[in-house]
Amino acid sequence: MKIKGRSSARLILLFTLCFSAAQGVAIAEQVTGQAQVADVASAQAVSQATAPLDQQVQASGSAQESYDYARIAAEMRDVYEDNLDQLSEDKQRHYVQRLWRLTGESQYLPLNREYGESLLADLASDAQLVKDPALVAQRNQELYESFPTDSVRDRQRKEMFASRTEMMLPRRLLFRLAQAQYHDILPLIPEETRESLNAAVMAVDWRSFLTDPEVISVYAAQVANQVAFLYHLGLMDLREEVLGAFQEQYSPQRVAKLDEDEYSNWLYGLTHIIIARSRYYQRLVPENQVEWILEDFEREAPSLIGRAKEDILAEVALCFLLTGNENHPLVEQIRAHLAAARDPVSGIIPSTTDDVDLELGEHRNVLAIMVFGWGAELTPGPDLSRSVDLSAFHP
Repeated sequence: MKIKGRSSARLILLFTLCFSAAQGVAIAEQVTGQAQVADVASAQAVSQATAPLDQQVQASGSAQESYDYARIAAEMRDVYEDNLDQLSEDKQRHYVQRLWRLTGESQYLPLNREYGESLLADLASDAQLVKDPALVAQRNQELYESFPTDSVRDRQRKEMFASRTEMMLPRRLLFRLAQAQYHDILPLIPEETRESLNAAVMAVDWRSFLTDPEVISVYAAQVANQVAFLYHLGLMDLREEVLGAFQEQYSPQRVAKLDEDEYSNWLYGLTHIIIARSRYYQRLVPENQVEWILEDFEREAPSLIGRAKEDILAEVALCFLLTGNENHPLVEQIRAHLAAARDPVSGIIPSTTDDVDLELGEHRNVLAIMVFGWGAELTPGPDLSRSVDLSAFHP
């Protein structure tokens, strides 16, 4: 027990889960008595209710069985890796980055190298574009017009950006520069070019943007990401200011009244604060730096699985894993829920509308793979500094 407050919250969580199980037993026994039939499910529930606490939280919903999580991770990896060439370049990048950091296996290096080459080519092109203010304005508008509008949340974000189109290119440049740093290729870019790209990123008012309540209310995860990118690149430290704005926006009293969309946005913001501190699964995060977030997750535990989608649940579990809390009961509860949610035919976790499209479900499923297959250590990078072609910057 590291900290008294967290320990008390954990006991409350365990009691809540145990009490819920006991209630289920009582109801099942009542129905059995009325029907005068032996109810096997009730017997299983009794066993669940009288088992040790760590076993009681193993079941999620009605699925009261143990799972071989390592096997599930391997099966899901097989599905994606047998079809990796069918994914877009961005989804391939997302998948192989995370599997490299999870496993350190060399099979993930070739696609990471391809991404590194593509990233340098994009940054070389960006370096030419930012020399011309008219081209920058044009590119901002193009990026705004092509912003997706598939979901309600997408449309809310596009509406938010309507009066902030000047942020479109800088946010893309910021992401690319951070990716170059995480792969150890940023120092390889000529200094003058780096300075030009940094200047283009910093040509906008990040402080006003990232502390704006309207922005936070629809864009919290990306706000956390962009704060981290700015800090990691040494461009600007807005961590405390943005954290203050986020906590003011989402007081406990207001969180209790959020609709489902903004509740998800709040959770995503919390998870990405921790994930960003890990440099996106490259290192563990000291628990004492983010303890308040873990306490928020513990407070929400009784309703979390019923309200949050599987990708958010996976990120919540990953936050506990990144802080060295693999044995936390909520991790086991989420693992069991994700295992039960798998589609038996496709082998992956479908969307809330039962869609099993590999491209659309990559984010959700690679996160689940990480939750199921979490190991003893993380692998940084990969370091691409010795394996990428720099000819894009030296025509």
